[in-house]
Amino acid sequence: MSEAAEFDWSSLEGVQRILECTPIHRHLGFRCESIERGAVCVVFSCAVGDAALRMDGVGQVHGGILATLIDSAATFAACIAAGRSVPTAALHVDYLRPTSGSDLVATAKVRKIGRSTAVVDVEVESGGKLVALGRAALSTTVSH
Repeated sequence: MSEAAEFDWSSLEGVQRILECTPIHRHLGFRCESIERGAVCVVFSCAVGDAALRMDGVGQVHGGILATLIDSAATFAACIAAGRSVPTAALHVDYLRPTSGSDLVATAKVRKIGRSTAVVDVEVESGGKLVALGRAALSTTVSH
């Protein structure tokens, strides 16, 4: 079966179905909340559960969960812009403060989509506060 038949990058429902095909996304409960086509902006959310904490009883999310959310939101934004799957080539994360809420919201904006590279910026909020920033570069010449 071709990717075109398998993946629907054109609708919120299609993107959520693709998101649910990945075990880590299901395990962490990632949700696609919205897609803004004109600005190629995607909003993902994740409820913070005990498995996401950096240590029992601390109430702060492990940095790897934040990085995974940033990478996933950036990748999906680039895939929506390209209309097909594209792999991450580089990822940079700046952790600004410990998480303070029970949810994470990542907003990914495509800054450039070109023949060889896409660049996506991501902001992550928790409890209404900015907790992390990320930037991903994705290869638009390679499909995965």
